[in-house]
Parts: sequence; C-alpha cells; structure tokens
Amino acid sequence: MHPSPPRAVTAICHALQEQIEHSLLAAGEQLPGERRLSEVFATTRITLREALVQLEAKGLIYREERRGWFVSPPRLTYDLIERSHFHAMVQGQGRSPTTELLSACLQPASAAICARLQLPALSSVVRICRLRRIDGRAVLYAEHYLNPLYFPGILALDLNQSLTWLYASQYGIHYGLVDFEILPTALPTAAAGALRVSSGSAGLQVLRSNSDQHGRLIDCDLEYWRHDAIRLRAHVTPSPAPGAAPAHCRP
Repeated sequence: MHPSPPRAVTAICHALQEQIEHSLLAAGEQLPGERRLSEVFATTRITLREALVQLEAKGLIYREERRGWFVSPPRLTYDLIERSHFHAMVQGQGRSPTTELLSACLQPASAAICARLQLPALSSVVRICRLRRIDGRAVLYAEHYLNPLYFPGILALDLNQSLTWLYASQYGIHYGLVDFEILPTALPTAAAGALRVSSGSAGLQVLRSNSDQHGRLIDCDLEYWRHDAIRLRAHVTPSPAPGAAPAHCRP
C-alpha cells in the first residue's frame, strides 16, 4: 500500500533535498527523468511532479523546457548598494559570466519608458535586449532603454560587453543615482523563451532607472531573473544620531 499523496510528496521532497544538501546530487546535475524517479519512489507521475514543483519553489531544483530537471547552482549575491556591473559581480564571486546580444535597435518609446526617462511624447529610445548566463546557465533576460541623446553611435559598438564599461570608455558617462523597484513576477513570453522556461513561470523583476554623474536620466533597465538564481542584499550604514559628534571626533 502506497502512502497517501500528501505524505508521499513530503517524503520525496525530504529525500531529494537531503541528497542535494549532502552533495550526492551536485549543483547543475540533471535529475533522472520523471518516469525513472516515479519508479524509484514507487509513486505516480502526478505525485512526483507535485514534489518537484515544491522543490523548485524552494530554489533547490529548476526545470528547462524539453530538457528536464536540474539541481540549482548556488545563488548569486546581488548587492543593491555596491556599484558593480554583471560581469564584475559574477567574477567577484568565483563564477563565469557571459552575455549574449539578442537584439538592438532605435524604436519609439512606450508611454511607460517616456515616463521613466522623463522624455516627451513620441520620443525614440535605443532598446537593447540581452541574455546573461552564469556558468553557462541562462539566468537573466534584460531589456535596456537608452536615451539616444547621450549615446550617439552606440548601436555600432559591441553590445555583448558591459554597458557600464562602454558608457565610461566611449562617452565619459558614469552612473550616479540609481533607483530600484523589485517585484516577484510571472515571466513574460520573451523572458521565458530566452530563459528556457514556461511562460508565466515565477521570476524576479528588477527595474532600475539610472542617472549619470551630472544627474541626467540616461537609461533604465528591465531585468527578469530566474527566481532561484539570485539573493538580494543591501548593507546600509546608519546616519549619526542628531547632535552626535562626527566619528573622527569621538573618543
């Protein structure tokens, strides 16, 4: 007699999680097919799939369309305060980053982008779409919207490189104030297709509006991350209490 489905789901989750935590199933390793796993656990495909979905929600495993299930690699720490671009952030954590340009063009700005960049109606923007990988795994689909006034000729440059580096080296532009909005989301079709997951899968949306060193709004980024790929962090130093002496004057 098989255990009832809720107990079976819990048992499967515990067994697979234990294997992952003890590195018997290594990061990036592909799990056996669902048919094989259902035989191992003597359960139905429906019960097995429920357990796998629960482990996916915890960020322990992930699924790629037409490929199967894999053990999730360690999350990347995304520091909201530290000024760093994707490649430097990934390399600084001992991982290997790559960027793939998907498309780049000059196009009419949507109303939302006009509002973000404080552009008048019927303005044009440079739209750059890129796919970013960590250790070969696609984790981030990004759409960049640039005010073309500040970046003449950028479409002729190698846009597989860091935009932060291009801004500085080609235009003398450095980031100043950065405004973040972070929301859990269902991945839209374009992002899901690039990340090889089903449309509507869980993801994390990071919207950044970026000013330069002169306070000019220069671009905004719409990032769609796999939910299990990053860990957000912000280390904030508190302001001195009113009337407190500066740190260098204190005993």
